[in-house]
Amino acid sequence: MKLPGGYLADFVSLLFPELCPACNASLVANEHIICSDCRYNLPYTDFHLQADNIVAQQFYGKIKVEAAYALYYFNKGGNVQNMMHHFKYSGMHKIGKVLGGIAGSQLAQNTIFNTIDYIIPVPLHKSRLRKRGYNQSACFADGLAEKLNAGVEIDNLVRVVATDTQTHKSRFARFQNMQQVFSIANPEKLAGKHILLVDDIITTGSTLEACGMELLKVPGLTLSIATIAYAV
Repeated sequence: MKLPGGYLADFVSLLFPELCPACNASLVANEHIICSDCRYNLPYTDFHLQADNIVAQQFYGKIKVEAAYALYYFNKGGNVQNMMHHFKYSGMHKIGKVLGGIAGSQLAQNTIFNTIDYIIPVPLHKSRLRKRGYNQSACFADGLAEKLNAGVEIDNLVRVVATDTQTHKSRFARFQNMQQVFSIANPEKLAGKHILLVDDIITTGSTLEACGMELLKVPGLTLSIATIAYAV
């Protein structure tokens, strides 16, 4: 027998359905945050199975990266872009942990990612963090950590300079914009560790490169990279 509270919940969901942030379809019973169709059919990269993938190639000759990965391909106007917009700008921070769990399940199949000690999200400057209310990369890191059995370090890599948006800059301008932006608060804790540096979307890789250059100053540190999406 269905309790009155259950009927009320059904009625509320009928009037105000929860929508999938990727395709905007109404979620049905047992669907959480992202609809089943999108969970299966968003454009997965399968980069966890490809050592020499496009993301890894972004860093050749720039910084030493053990392994690199992105969960999805990002196409303008596509469902991944819709989802990422809701994630970053509509307060839907729960999307990050869900995507982290999906990505973590894939990465757990790769022996390199099974040696991760700490996951470090690309930090936001404190002014932007106050405005947004959360760091989307840290939400992603939380989901990854549960699957990879790793710790999350959110205060060790620090953004000390608030930079302009990177959206319309060239690769060289992006790289210049990121110089001397990051610092390490407690390098001793990271010495000799395998670090997974994570961000939401990789385009030119300038932000991740700048973070990686700072992290690799730590003695014995090994660096890998993971993002939610790779911009095609």
